[in-house]
Amino acid sequence: MTEKLSCDQGNSRQNEHEHASRTSGAAACSVPASQETSASLRASSRRTPRGACPVMSLRVAVSALIVGIIATTLAFLAAFFFVAPVHGAQVNGFEYIGGQLVANKLLMSQKIFYFHMPAAFASFVAMLGVFVFSIRFLMKLQLTSDTAAAVAMEIALIFVILTMITGDLWTRFEWGVWWTWDPRLTTYLVLMLLCIAYFVLRSSLVDSLKRATYSAVIGTIAFIDVPITMMVTRLIPTSLHPVVIREGGMTPDMAAITVLALVGMLLIAFALFVVRYQLERNTQRLEALKQEFECD
Repeated sequence: MTEKLSCDQGNSRQNEHEHASRTSGAAACSVPASQETSASLRASSRRTPRGACPVMSLRVAVSALIVGIIATTLAFLAAFFFVAPVHGAQVNGFEYIGGQLVANKLLMSQKIFYFHMPAAFASFVAMLGVFVFSIRFLMKLQLTSDTAAAVAMEIALIFVILTMITGDLWTRFEWGVWWTWDPRLTTYLVLMLLCIAYFVLRSSLVDSLKRATYSAVIGTIAFIDVPITMMVTRLIPTSLHPVVIREGGMTPDMAAITVLALVGMLLIAFALFVVRYQLERNTQRLEALKQEFECD
């Protein structure tokens, strides 16, 4: 209770200080009409959401990060030491592989799946955040929504790259090539290129309103590719990429480890989002205060 009161009091004092700064700034410095919208965006960067406590959010993020790392590590160890390799292509009769007499090749590359699929799912969840915050910005023109969308896109790009790396490793072991223009791989490559284009666009625009608006449009378009990527293996039966979620597709122990890795990666993604968002908001507040002092 004491922590909550101190946090609310701190936010209240900060809001009063920012209101006074805005009042004095308005009297000393006039804003041209052509820059009114951009100025309102800068003003929104100084606002603190009612009831929000950065310290408490960071504590939750650190806890989520620790739990996520532990869960992912346990899934990694279980994948290699608990779950047996699945059976792949048949060999000619019986052969000794790794000192064991087998009738099928044991696919060690299958263990990549326990991290490839959770990473891909985490990237989709992050892209959902990009979509929600982008639409929210286009509706309300709040800089906080643009910031949240940009941070969510950063998290999405991290997991997209992780998915591409693990996917290429699996492709090399299973199909004997590093890349093939399979529908699932192609649509996911398009998603990665859209994520990169998002940041190229943001870095090339100086005006905050244009940067936020164009970024929101690109973020919305990029999200459209997510359901296409998820359903393409079912829509195109000739796709080489296996259908992951299907009846009888995974044994109970495989499903348990996959869920454990998925929970771990989602917690890590959430923690990274909270920490990165708080850092970005603090930077924006400092920049806004600097502009007010310069204006005074």
